[in-house]
Amino acid sequence: MKRRTLLLGGAAGGTALLVGWLAMPQRARLGAAGLWPPAEGEVALNGWIKIGADGRVVVAMPRSEMGQGVHTALPMLAAEELDVPLASVRIAQAGADALYGNVSMLLAGLPFHPLHDEAEDGFGRAKAARWVVGKVAREIGINATGGSTSVMDAWEVVRLAGATARASLLGAAALQWRLPVDELVVREGVVSHPSGRSAAYGELARYAAATPPGTVRLKPRSAWRLIGTPAARLDVPAKVDGSARFGIDVRPPGLKFAVLRLSPWLGGGLGRLETDAALRLPGVERVVRLPAYAGSTAGFAVIGRSTWHAQRGAAAVSVDWTPPSGGGPDSRRARATLEQAVRGGGGTVFFTRGDVAAEERSAAGAAAQAGGAPGARLLEAWYAAPHLAHLTMEPMNCTAQVADGRVEVWAPTQVPQMARDVAARVAGVAPDAVTVHVPLLGGGFGRRLEVDYVAQAVRVALDAGGAPVQLLWPREEDTTHDFYRPMHVARLRGVLGPDGGLRSLSVASAGDAITPRWIERAMPALAGPVELPDKTTAEGLFDLPYGVPHQRMAHVHTRTGVPVGFWRSVGHSHNAFFSEGFIDELAAAAGQDPVAFRRALLQGAPRYRAVLDLAAAKAGWGGPLPRGRARGVALHESFGSVVAQVVEASLEQGRPRVHRVVCAIDCGTVVNPGIVAQQMEGAVVFALSAALGGGVDIVEGRVQQRNFPDQPLVSLREAPQVETWVVPSERAPGGVGEPGVPPLAPALAGALHGLTGQRLRSLPLRLS
Repeated sequence: MKRRTLLLGGAAGGTALLVGWLAMPQRARLGAAGLWPPAEGEVALNGWIKIGADGRVVVAMPRSEMGQGVHTALPMLAAEELDVPLASVRIAQAGADALYGNVSMLLAGLPFHPLHDEAEDGFGRAKAARWVVGKVAREIGINATGGSTSVMDAWEVVRLAGATARASLLGAAALQWRLPVDELVVREGVVSHPSGRSAAYGELARYAAATPPGTVRLKPRSAWRLIGTPAARLDVPAKVDGSARFGIDVRPPGLKFAVLRLSPWLGGGLGRLETDAALRLPGVERVVRLPAYAGSTAGFAVIGRSTWHAQRGAAAVSVDWTPPSGGGPDSRRARATLEQAVRGGGGTVFFTRGDVAAEERSAAGAAAQAGGAPGARLLEAWYAAPHLAHLTMEPMNCTAQVADGRVEVWAPTQVPQMARDVAARVAGVAPDAVTVHVPLLGGGFGRRLEVDYVAQAVRVALDAGGAPVQLLWPREEDTTHDFYRPMHVARLRGVLGPDGGLRSLSVASAGDAITPRWIERAMPALAGPVELPDKTTAEGLFDLPYGVPHQRMAHVHTRTGVPVGFWRSVGHSHNAFFSEGFIDELAAAAGQDPVAFRRALLQGAPRYRAVLDLAAAKAGWGGPLPRGRARGVALHESFGSVVAQVVEASLEQGRPRVHRVVCAIDCGTVVNPGIVAQQMEGAVVFALSAALGGGVDIVEGRVQQRNFPDQPLVSLREAPQVETWVVPSERAPGGVGEPGVPPLAPALAGALHGLTGQRLRSLPLRLS
């Protein structure tokens, strides 16, 4: 470790200054074999790889499967390096050791942008081309699934773990056979020699555990046989035949069921509870008061012999709810607060280049001159996005058991270590006394980065007499007590030169900060009195690829009182709508085609231009369309990947109908192109639902939407045809689960402008 640098920890000022290492060797993340106790017949070769006596490979799985395909992608990395069939690989949940911390997600949560290439970065730290926080990751290692970082983070370490195990197996064979290791070959999990000697991995495993790996070499790209192929997902058969187990399917012996009810006000309190009528009902066993855990609202839960019994009991409880002081948050007041914050100026300047103010003054002066001579023009537009709920398909749930001084939790969570810690705090035990099982997640989208439902389940289990209890959130409670995507507004200004070129671009936005609120709930020990800037709310505005000589991007972090959290693609989800929608407006003002206008701004960004060109070509941009249809386009980078989308839409009975979406993506090296296509399809439908029907309205502290009919999802009949085209790349993998979301809304808005002439600047997209 030759070079050291300092890293501010946790995006929460006042915490300790943590020390990280630049370019820490991935070997340090392999871990010792003893870290991961093997089951009978298994041999651990390092902290990630075990070999069974039958030759099957077991890969440690520190990430949650919520439909993104990580339970297939990570085994593919190990199988490639070990040269075994994918079918012979299975996974086992990794332990809580910080070894399995998600370094890439930690990087993504930094309060500044560590990978930005511009020296003018507002924090002056932009020349750090790559930050690897080795010591931080090992000491506070966040074992989390989010930020589209699972493959990104595993790309080197899991391949290295497989290659190291392969080297030990080869070394064991060489020692036994007294042959040079360079003469041995591996194929389909068998080590062989031209002389005819051969042995399967299962035969060599226990010798390999005692054999130093010697020289470890990753397979060259030219030798890959699995990476880059559309291998069938390992989790699909169980999901098709019904044997897959999600959190809501957990059934430990003696299970009881509980149903939650929370105050109708965000931040409301619980007063008098009248439980006699409920407890007289058959099958109703207990009513448990619930304080406001981990950012949740106070309420109660009813335990019963079945979910139906518990629901009947909850309906029979008479309760006095107490409203929050001040009446609670309100959407209209929040919108006015954000607009006032933007007009007031200030905030955090995330990026600046050139002299925006001078350009805008010059354009304003030219406009004021008489005679109407052509000159620079200043354009301004306001954009807005509402609060959004996550609407996970699997209702929020958690099963917990507290008995004999230990806690066992079955939680469909994206943060198992944080779930363990909050369970320990609620039960009053040490974290080592808590065991967390992570079943499949029926959707996460950031909602399961929270731990409120885990805390509630453990509290209910404390009153269950040692029996396990499954706590279920009814859909209405989930919709009205989410940690919502923050409401945001933005004012964008652009200066077009006499030639129609974009000379200046400035963005001022405002919205609640997410990261500090999440740290307060999930990692309270890291919360401090001083907050560092939260780049997750501004991302997608300060790192645009367009070659505009004068730029400035500032964001005002607000606190409106609405509980906010990470929503799929986070700040990019609304900021792409702002930036790409305004780019369309500038193109129209310049009298240029939207694709041509973007291409001219991407002269110095060939990676982005290639993605845009591919999407436009595959969509037939500029070609004929069926009558009554129009196209829109958007380009956006997020989570290390660049995505362009072309939307083809029409109006049916005055409502938007999307027929076709063409996606082009550069996500670096593709591990499984089938999964990439699946994620693009899912992202399009997810984003389309939000663009057309998403939005949460809060009136005096009470959320008005309660279930799916209030924010309808795109139906199967309404789902468009989605085509995915991948730009070949040898870069390290970028994210895939989230980058398909941001371009959809602005591309659809562009198509609707072509159909109606209306410029829609607020989400959801509603035609007048």
